[in-house]
Amino acid sequence: MSHMYNLAIIGAGPAGIATAVEGYLQGIRDIVLLEKDENHNSTIRKYYKDNKRVDKDWKGQKIELDGRIYFVDGTKETTLDFFDEILAYHSVELQTHVEVQNIKKMDGYFEIFMPGKSITAKYVVVTIGRMGRPNKPQYKIPPAIKNRVGFTLDGCGEGENILVVGGGDSAIEYAVDLSAENKVTICYRRETFRRANPTNQSDITNAILHKEIEAMLGVDIDHLEDENGKVKVIFNDLEPQIFDRVIYAIGGTTPSAFLANSGIKEQDGKPVHDDNYETNIKGLFVAGDITQESGGSIALGLNHGYAIACYIQQNR
Repeated sequence: MSHMYNLAIIGAGPAGIATAVEGYLQGIRDIVLLEKDENHNSTIRKYYKDNKRVDKDWKGQKIELDGRIYFVDGTKETTLDFFDEILAYHSVELQTHVEVQNIKKMDGYFEIFMPGKSITAKYVVVTIGRMGRPNKPQYKIPPAIKNRVGFTLDGCGEGENILVVGGGDSAIEYAVDLSAENKVTICYRRETFRRANPTNQSDITNAILHKEIEAMLGVDIDHLEDENGKVKVIFNDLEPQIFDRVIYAIGGTTPSAFLANSGIKEQDGKPVHDDNYETNIKGLFVAGDITQESGGSIALGLNHGYAIACYIQQNR
């Protein structure tokens, strides 16, 4: 048998890091964090614009922190620095560029399978975020324009005519950020931006009022076409328009195939768990965005990690 970890955590976002650090502070040793990207908190790195506000009370949710990680409001950069520091100050092994394929319960331990290798652990916590698997439109994107269609701000330049699709916080923040150097239209299938937090609602209202952003509300897209290397957007009830680039910010999905392959039951699009975040498989837990209707709260993820760490320490 390979080396046996006491605790293996899949996903190095806020909930994963909190589980590891709170576990260490509870006296658990030999902890490993497994992350498929090149560093921790890949969702914040990829999907948050530079200097984006990161609030403890996400979308106005007032959450008291239960554990010993003291998180306060900040920016994308200060938040990443904060998690760098708490990882550095505690003995937690972080393995990056490793994508877990599935988890198998053995006799008294778990085997965690990755391409070309596996590791074993007594307890496992899954903290995979929804935004790691961004929602994509139901219609196919023509291959000729795939480099003109994205889900983050990667690849965006200046002086482009850009369509942002979505009506949540990420879509609004993308649109407002891009409007400083580009012509931006935001397309949302609903008539209002009521899903967004108050700050973003104010920002998008002001941008539309001052004609910095054009809004297409109550509008659905039927499909996309290639128009000489640009994106021709075919709407259901409007004339087609041509854009240099289209950015989708329409949320994320639970990785159902991964959960099913690992034997974790789902209900209503979320993994089934008890009050201690333990799934139908004893010793296998879930935490963070994956447990929520809509993810995003760092404070909730930190509390999940603390609760799981306490429960494991009391029962191991």
